[in-house]
Amino acid sequence: MLGDVRPRRRWDTPRVARPSVFEFAGGEQAFLALAAATHERCLADPELAHPFSHGDLRPDHAERLGRYWAEVFGGPPWYSEHAGQSAMLSIHAGEGAGSDLGERFVRAFELAIDDAGLPQDPDLRATLGRYIAWATDEVMAYSPPGSVVPDELRVPRWGWEGLESS
Repeated sequence: MLGDVRPRRRWDTPRVARPSVFEFAGGEQAFLALAAATHERCLADPELAHPFSHGDLRPDHAERLGRYWAEVFGGPPWYSEHAGQSAMLSIHAGEGAGSDLGERFVRAFELAIDDAGLPQDPDLRATLGRYIAWATDEVMAYSPPGSVVPDELRVPRWGWEGLESS
C-alpha cells in the first residue's frame, strides 16, 4: 500500500507469531503501572474521584485493577482466581453513575497510557482504546440503581482484533 508508512514488524511475516497485547505492552509491570497511573488520574478528577470517596475502596485497588487488565490482555489468570468478572462488575453495579463518568474514565485511561510509559505503538494504543471504550460501556450498563450482575461471568479476553471471549 503506497500510503502505509507503519514500520514493518517481525510478526508481520507469516512465520512469526504476533506477541499478545500483554507481552507487547510490557507484561504485568506495564499493566500495574497503567492501573496506578489511571487511579491517580481518577483521583485528580473531581467527578471520577467521587466513587473513590465512599471509604470502601480496597487499599490494593490499583494493583488488583492492573492484574485484571493484565489477565484481560493475555496475562496470567490472577483476577479470575481471586475475584472474577461478576465480582468486578458488582463493585460498580447500582451506583447510578453520571452520564459523562464513562467518558471521563476513558480519557483518564488514555492519558494514563503515556503516564505509565507504555509503547508508543499506534496498534497498541488503538487496541487499548477500543478495549477501554467497550469495558466502560459494560460497567456503565450495570450502573443504574437496582442493577443485578449475573453470577459466574468470566473475565473477558481481549486481543489485537478485539474481544476474543468472555
